[in-house]
Amino acid sequence: MPPASADLATTWAFLEEGVDHIMTKLQTGVSYSKYMSLYTVAYNYCTSSRMHGAPDSAVGSGNRTGANLMGSDLYNNLIRYFVTHLKGLKEQSDALQDEALLRYYASEWDRYTTGANYINRLFTYLNRHWVKRERDEGRKGVYPVYTLALVQWKSNFFLHVQSKHGKLAGAILRLIERQRNGETIDQGLVKKVVDSFVSLGLDETDINKASLDVYKEHLESPFLDATEKYYQQESEAFLAESSVSDYLKKAEERLREEEDRVDRYLNTETRKQLVSKCEHVLIRQHSELMWESFQNLLDFDKDEDLQRMYALLSRIPEGLEPLRKKFEEHVKKAGLTAVSKLVGEGSEGADGLDPKAYVDALLEVHRKNSETVTRSFRGEAGFVASLDKACREFVNRNAATGTSTTKSPELLAKHADMLLRKNNKMAEEEDLEGALNRVMILFKYIEDKDVFQTFYTTKLSKRLIHGVSASDESEASMISKLKEACGFEYTNKLQRMFTDMSLSKDLTDQFKERMQQNHDDMDINFSIMVLGTNFWPLNAPNNDFIVPPEILPTYDRFSKYYQTKHSGRKLTWLWNYSKNELRTNYLNQKYILMTSSYQMAVLLQYNKHDTLSLEELVTATAISKDILVQVLSLLVKAKILVNDETDQYDLNPNFKSKKIRVNLNQPIKAEVKAESSEVLKTVDEDRKYVIQATIVRIMKARKTMKNQPLIQEVISQISQRFAPKIPDIKKAIDTLLEKEYIERVDGTRDTFAYVA
Repeated sequence: MPPASADLATTWAFLEEGVDHIMTKLQTGVSYSKYMSLYTVAYNYCTSSRMHGAPDSAVGSGNRTGANLMGSDLYNNLIRYFVTHLKGLKEQSDALQDEALLRYYASEWDRYTTGANYINRLFTYLNRHWVKRERDEGRKGVYPVYTLALVQWKSNFFLHVQSKHGKLAGAILRLIERQRNGETIDQGLVKKVVDSFVSLGLDETDINKASLDVYKEHLESPFLDATEKYYQQESEAFLAESSVSDYLKKAEERLREEEDRVDRYLNTETRKQLVSKCEHVLIRQHSELMWESFQNLLDFDKDEDLQRMYALLSRIPEGLEPLRKKFEEHVKKAGLTAVSKLVGEGSEGADGLDPKAYVDALLEVHRKNSETVTRSFRGEAGFVASLDKACREFVNRNAATGTSTTKSPELLAKHADMLLRKNNKMAEEEDLEGALNRVMILFKYIEDKDVFQTFYTTKLSKRLIHGVSASDESEASMISKLKEACGFEYTNKLQRMFTDMSLSKDLTDQFKERMQQNHDDMDINFSIMVLGTNFWPLNAPNNDFIVPPEILPTYDRFSKYYQTKHSGRKLTWLWNYSKNELRTNYLNQKYILMTSSYQMAVLLQYNKHDTLSLEELVTATAISKDILVQVLSLLVKAKILVNDETDQYDLNPNFKSKKIRVNLNQPIKAEVKAESSEVLKTVDEDRKYVIQATIVRIMKARKTMKNQPLIQEVISQISQRFAPKIPDIKKAIDTLLEKEYIERVDGTRDTFAYVA
């Protein structure tokens, strides 16, 4: 070990021998004492100038101290050593190619960086003082020893190898291509070389910060170009020979492989660009072809392929939009076809359509395509919107509806009515709640919700009056579903109908109690329903009716009782909805006849006569002739009366029936027909008022408004209930101008103001 005062030549000779041992023969080991003596000599040399502050040692370096010169001497000698060392590696590498070159490079890199690490520690004092001071004074070309070693490797070895047509990066890219072609490669080797590219990056402003400039320039850029070229050729060749379904699998596989490649041996910064490049080549460039084959996959329910196509196209901007449009058309077509088929099968065409069959056909199309959205398109909002749009279209406009917008809501309301009736097989076969939920699926798509509401209210009133509801729970459940979908206003009437029913039950009980106290002679069993005119869609009969003397006392007593209880209320008796039971006493077998009030009024006449003419019956009952003829024809058909001569009706003494209770109360044709047209008339009336009320509400809030924006606002507010027609809105505006709710603003043609 040279003394502390030794000169540069002696000191460096000792240090160089140690440095070379560490750099080339480290595997043979270095003793601790040897390592310490090297450290001490370096330390002594850097500090010696303070002891022999030789005045002439600062020649030619301005005011720099001896210590500085000593540092720069050692530093320059280290540079010279690295250059010489690397020259040997250069010569060795010139003859090597591909994998052999990579193996040589990787093993030398390992040896070099390990050695440089030890040497960096030997010259700790140099790093801490001389290098730091030099850098602080702004000399950028001076680095700590380890960084210096990397800088020298890059300029004297790495760039030399790379300069021969990117020999190093080329070797890596060829290995990667072999792996893409299905060969097994040494991924560890690739990772080691790639990591060296990253380590060689140097940020001059902050040498402790990682920099990817070498990696990006020498490896990432050529790698991305090679990737693009490789997949362009592969995808075109593959599609020339295979189906789109197979290509989807292939593309999915390739994208997975490339993401995996980043994790295994590339820098994570490459992921974004690599994936984007692959998406462009594998998906974007073949998207037209995928869009074209989408319909085929839908037609044959190829779920897995649809899932793959969705997953791939969702990666590129606007990739899914053409699919959504095609899917919407597909669903619409399926719905229209299902209804056309149904109408074609029925003998009476669209008029005789069975509501259940109609609803089931629509629901089946929705169910199937809804499953496709969930399973194949992961419930993506755009596809849900396409499904909804298509369903709205075919539910409201199809072969069964023709040009009518009221047919679908009518059939749906009739189907709901069947579900909620007693003796409904549906309720017994499967759960009623599920069936009602399915009604609500279609209800969501109905445009004219007010038509459904009016039909539903009419049907509900019949179920309640005739006591044929399956259960109060189901009725309440359906109302709460409608309320949830359309708000309190929509179901307000329906709920009031139930209130009236329970009040009527109490009223009947109270009346009976009162009668028992005051009149013991009430041999007629009687129950009443008092129903609020505003809530029940019931029409009073427009013909007179003579109350038969047999029930007159009860009729009078109840009328008086009700007046004392609620003075000022007017009772309108709905004989057309009332029901009666009559007992036969003129036959050997006693029967109970279940009749309407009109049938009862006719039959009671035969207590005094065996035969009566049509005219006599009209006089006795005051029922209009056209209705009476229909009532009589039902009784003749049931063989209670005999009609041998024209307009002459005799009681049939030989009446026989297998049932003891005989139901004669069948609906009259005129009533059934009238119901539908009655409902639609009501709807039209209601709509006029809804439009007017909406205009007033808007104008009250806005004070003044132009014609066009007002019409748009009305449409947007009402479209939840029904699709208003523009002429109807204009008519409503005219009506409100007449009624002076609004007025035209002076000097303008189309601006209205609210009149407070």
